[in-house]
Amino acid sequence: MSSRGFSGLVTLVLLLASFGIAQAQSKTEILVSAAISTKNAFEDIGRLYETTNRNAKVSFNFGASGDLARQIEGGAPVDVFVSASVTEMDDLDSKGLVLRETRVNFARNRPVLVVPAQSVLRIASFVDLQKPEVKKIAMGNPKTVPAGRYAEEVLRHYGVMDSLRERLVFAENVRQVLDYVARGEVDAGVVYVTDAMTRPKEVNVVAMAPEGSHKPILYPIAVIKGTKQESAARGLVSLVMSQEGRKILEHYGFEPVQGK
Repeated sequence: MSSRGFSGLVTLVLLLASFGIAQAQSKTEILVSAAISTKNAFEDIGRLYETTNRNAKVSFNFGASGDLARQIEGGAPVDVFVSASVTEMDDLDSKGLVLRETRVNFARNRPVLVVPAQSVLRIASFVDLQKPEVKKIAMGNPKTVPAGRYAEEVLRHYGVMDSLRERLVFAENVRQVLDYVARGEVDAGVVYVTDAMTRPKEVNVVAMAPEGSHKPILYPIAVIKGTKQESAARGLVSLVMSQEGRKILEHYGFEPVQGK
C-alpha cells in the first residue's frame, strides 16, 4: 500500500472513531432513583427502553424510598423517581419537586414473613414470632423504609410489636432484610412477596399479611421537575404503564393497580 493510501486509511479510521465517540456522547441518559424492591423488574424495563430507543441509556440508583426522596430534595440530578410508598412521593409532590401530571400508581405489593430455607424453627404465622426460640427478626427501618413501616403495621395488627421490640434487627432497605434471612443471620424477616420470589432457594415464605393488616402498598412513579431529559423521562413512564411494562412487572410478582 502506498503511503498516500495508508494515510487515507488512517484518516478514515480516525473519522469513524470520532463519529463513534460523537454518537456515544449524544446518547440521552436517564437517571432513575427507584425503590430497591423494584430492582429486577426495572432493570428489565430499562433494557427494553434502551432497545426501543437506541440513543438512550437508563441508569439506576436503587435504595430505600425515604433515602432516595431526601437525595432528590437535596438536589440530586434525578430524572424519574419510583417509590415503594405514596408517602415519599406525596412529600416531594407537596414541595413542587415532581411533574404532577406524570405521577401515576403503577403496581401493588404484599408483605410476607420469610425464614431461611434451612430453618428448623416452627414458624407459620406472624404470631409465632413470639416463640422464645425466635431470637432475631429483620425488618426495614420504619423511618426510611416503606417495607419497614408496613411490617410494623402488620406486627401491630397482630398485637406483637411491643413484645418483639428487643428482637428486631432494622435494615437499611428491604433487600438487606432479605440478605439477612437468606444467610441465616436472623430467624425470620418481613419483606415484599416480590423480594422473596428473587431467592426461592434461600428463603421460604411462611405467611402472607392479609390486606386489612396494613395500608395498601402502592408504587408511584413520576418525572422530577426541572429534569433536562423530560421527554425521555416521560417516555420511560409511558413504557412502565404499557402492556410490555406490565408484563415485566407481573413476571416479578407485582400486582396491577385496580382501575389502571
